[in-house]
Amino acid sequence: MAEIKRISITEQDRYASVREDILDLEAKKEARLFSFDPNTLPQSGWETLGLSPKQAKSIVNYTSKGGRFYQPEDLKKMYTISPDMYIKLLPYVKIADKGNSHKSLVFERKEFAKKVSVIVDINRADSVQLDAVKGIGPAFAKRILKYRERLGGFYKKEQLLEVYGLDSAKYAEIKDQLILSKIDLNTVNINTATFNELRTNPYLSYKQINAILQYRKQHGDYTSKEDLRKIVILNPELIEKILPYISFK
Repeated sequence: MAEIKRISITEQDRYASVREDILDLEAKKEARLFSFDPNTLPQSGWETLGLSPKQAKSIVNYTSKGGRFYQPEDLKKMYTISPDMYIKLLPYVKIADKGNSHKSLVFERKEFAKKVSVIVDINRADSVQLDAVKGIGPAFAKRILKYRERLGGFYKKEQLLEVYGLDSAKYAEIKDQLILSKIDLNTVNINTATFNELRTNPYLSYKQINAILQYRKQHGDYTSKEDLRKIVILNPELIEKILPYISFK
């Protein structure tokens, strides 16, 4: 009795695939080249150009789902078109309004993304309001809020230059869209403050905080900024920066 050879499912799938490819090749019509717009050419047109039904269907699926050819060379991005076929077809590609639709699409996207001019109060704005400012995206909005919280509020717009990544060019771009309302800044009593309370101020280093605490311990309470000037490690510029955030009683 002749032995019956069993074919695995994997082999069956492979044979079926090969058979489909053979049938696909047989289904090709005799190629005929003609001028065409790849954005509007139907499947039958691609087949007339010499592509198989599978190849033609793949390209039509691409365009039907929003894919677009902006220039003849874009044909190269279709993996179903071989290099030899690409060379044959390229001289016949005629895209309607070449380049205009692409420019129009880019323009529309830019217009859609364009932000309307707004005026925002940096001492009261939330992340959504800051993000609405031209030149401030979600990342900068988050950094500004975080820095504002650490400071205890802004007393001048130029403090934005202290926000990480916000340089003078960026500040010049956004400053006219910002206002600064006067608010009660969060202050700390320098005569009772602990090390941890003082270190929340971004202007003070650990050494400077220790110097402030040691001077207070040795000389008693501070009465004015004149006492702060007696601490060598605190320069006049730094003292002016921290004064809005400290109180003496």
